[in-house]
Amino acid sequence: MDKRTLTETDIITKYLLPALEKSGWDNMTQIRQEVKLRDGKVIVRGQIGMRQTVKSADIVLYHKPSMPLAVIEAKANKHDIAKGMQQGLDYAELLEVPFIFASNGDGFVFHDKTAKAGEPIEREITLEEFPSPEELWRKYAQWRGYEDDQITTITQDYHDDGSGKAPRYYQLQAINKTVEAVARGQNRILLVMATGTGKTYTAFQIIWRLWKAKKKKRILFLADRNILVDQTRINDFQPFGQAMTKITGRTVDPAYEIHLALYQALTGPEEYQKAYKQVDPDFFDLIVIDECHRGSAADDSAWREILEYFGSAAQVGLTATPKETDEVSNTDYFGDPVYTYSLKEGIEDGFLAPYKVVRVDLDIDALGWRPTDGQVDKHGEVIKDRIYNSKDFDRALVIDERTELVAKTISSYLQRTDPMAKTIVFCNDINHAERMRRALINLNPEQVKKNEKYVMKITGDDDVGKAQLDNFINPKKAYPVIATTSELMTTGVDAKTCKLVVLDQNIQSMTKFKQIIGRGTRIDDRYNKLWFTILDFKKATELFADPTFDGVPEKVLVRTPDDINDLDNPNFDNDLEDDSVSDDETGGSDGSGINKAQKPDFTTGAIEDDDKEPFVKYHISGVEVRKVAERVQYYGTDGKLVTESFKDYTKQKVLQQYTSLNDFVKSWNEADRKQIIIDELASHGVIWKALEEDVSKEMGAFDLICHVVFDQPPLTRRERAENVKKRNYFTQYSEKAQKVLESLLDKYADSGVTEIESKDVLKVTPFREMGRPLEIKKKAFGGKEQYEQAISDLEKALYDYSSTSA
Repeated sequence: MDKRTLTETDIITKYLLPALEKSGWDNMTQIRQEVKLRDGKVIVRGQIGMRQTVKSADIVLYHKPSMPLAVIEAKANKHDIAKGMQQGLDYAELLEVPFIFASNGDGFVFHDKTAKAGEPIEREITLEEFPSPEELWRKYAQWRGYEDDQITTITQDYHDDGSGKAPRYYQLQAINKTVEAVARGQNRILLVMATGTGKTYTAFQIIWRLWKAKKKKRILFLADRNILVDQTRINDFQPFGQAMTKITGRTVDPAYEIHLALYQALTGPEEYQKAYKQVDPDFFDLIVIDECHRGSAADDSAWREILEYFGSAAQVGLTATPKETDEVSNTDYFGDPVYTYSLKEGIEDGFLAPYKVVRVDLDIDALGWRPTDGQVDKHGEVIKDRIYNSKDFDRALVIDERTELVAKTISSYLQRTDPMAKTIVFCNDINHAERMRRALINLNPEQVKKNEKYVMKITGDDDVGKAQLDNFINPKKAYPVIATTSELMTTGVDAKTCKLVVLDQNIQSMTKFKQIIGRGTRIDDRYNKLWFTILDFKKATELFADPTFDGVPEKVLVRTPDDINDLDNPNFDNDLEDDSVSDDETGGSDGSGINKAQKPDFTTGAIEDDDKEPFVKYHISGVEVRKVAERVQYYGTDGKLVTESFKDYTKQKVLQQYTSLNDFVKSWNEADRKQIIIDELASHGVIWKALEEDVSKEMGAFDLICHVVFDQPPLTRRERAENVKKRNYFTQYSEKAQKVLESLLDKYADSGVTEIESKDVLKVTPFREMGRPLEIKKKAFGGKEQYEQAISDLEKALYDYSSTSA
């Protein structure tokens, strides 16, 4: 057997796995193959989303399940022994393991981050010298600084429900680092994990391991919303079974070990309401605070009463948005996070949904509105004379036409994309949410006739609406489709299939902004939820450029209501190349396209009233609300606005793979199957369907790239096919073969090169009338190999005489 002819899989099976087993590694519990650490980033263009392909770690070695120690990257024997090392280092960085091995079957290159001074970091070892599990664990424990009395807690098994579900790599990091911190005696711990990354599941595994290790015996899980407590109890925490209770009736039952509580159920302004004082201060030895940004960081919050009373307990704060202001900071109480997994990391890894922004600018928001002298509103109130702007609308001043235009724009967007896409409309207050509900109902009569719950107001004061919240977040329930809300759904609502987030609310803080954006960041492949759209009427998405925001949107489309409401306008969701706006045109130099004097103040949501008069909300109608300028923009990796079309994006990605036209043409012509090149470019983010929509459906993949990336004259598939026919190319073949090849050329003109490369092409019309595929290949060409050579020669004829010059 020639080892150099073996595949990578053969090398693993015949050489690496036997070497591991001889060294004592258990194939059932310590060796995992093809470990996919990322899901593949979703690329969005227009209404199309596609995942990038990701590679898996060939082998990951574990001390115990979910406690990784080492990564092994294998390559075929024709490669150098160290070929996979850099790839292995990348995986090891995600898992934070110190041992990386690369192999081609001849031996291993061993990269050891625990190497002491004077020892080589990398060295070659034979297959027989592969270290044992005990050796690597001993080195790992020393590297991590574990003490003997900490090992039992640190190595406690995870909960395994038998379904095959395992923590993702970042959840492993968060769980392990928290358990280690508690084992070392740290009592204030902060975990920062972006919305949608599984904070509650992570919390469950932390509590489970500490509880099973008997390191912590009585645990309190605190949240500030009833729905959070109930979701936690029914879903992630269900394995605790009879050991768990939800605190109700302001009674703490000491018979239970795991307590879930709404903090409002434990405390209140009156002494008799402080239920937490029913037990001693040392009753709980672990407290986990969900969404801890909502209060626990503030010295005067009700949370702090509870946390300070149980001050001897280890306290773990979970948040997606650590609060950092001049007055309040999570780190003041908990200290720096032991682990952080950001929105940007989640999107890059493919665990969170990317988003695009459609920003709708209304003239009245930018320019403001001022009443005429003595003007009264609908209720006869004289409107105070001042300029009302975006911060005032729907808070201090209601303008019916503005509400109508916003609702019409939402309805039109859904009509031209997906009328059944789950949508959350964030309004300024409950009254605003009710008016928006009514406007949306009136604008969607056909949908409402199908089901009266098409639009629902889901707010804290409405029991009927709140009762529909579970149906809204349930992917299996079609209705409600549109939910208007103000505060109730800003956090803790796990709406996995939410595809449209509408911002018509004055966002007062980065923390709240991140929470609202988080309503759409969950991915659900089963329901084709890979990305979502933010429809922004308040310019709140300017906060994306804030350095404290860590997510990069796919693109920002600045659109007028007319662009969306005009159903004949094909460019409402496309990337236009000629609509960039210069600094001079915007009146500002920050790249936002908004005059600095007009930019809303996001640091405060207060309505300015120098005279401190009683608050009055005015309600008027008869105001003309018009469109303003439009343009398309993306946010670059540096957080600044840039103008970029999908053609620009494609050019950038292709040039990363092929530096010149010659390079691309050479690779294309040398490829045994053109589909390989097409798939490779797709894996790097080239969405062919979107490119065809943007450029031409009549051009093949080859010409799309030559034209868009290398500025070659466009040539359609049919023009290429006709060029071959004009050269009398087929005369070298028999009459039967000519008939087959001419039909294949017609297939190419209709559908592209992948059609003629398909193994099933001879099974369809007109070939089925010529005979069975094997019969056609034998009688017309002399056999399978001759037929495949004829296809290869046909492709050369198509592309060798292209208008491009290799």
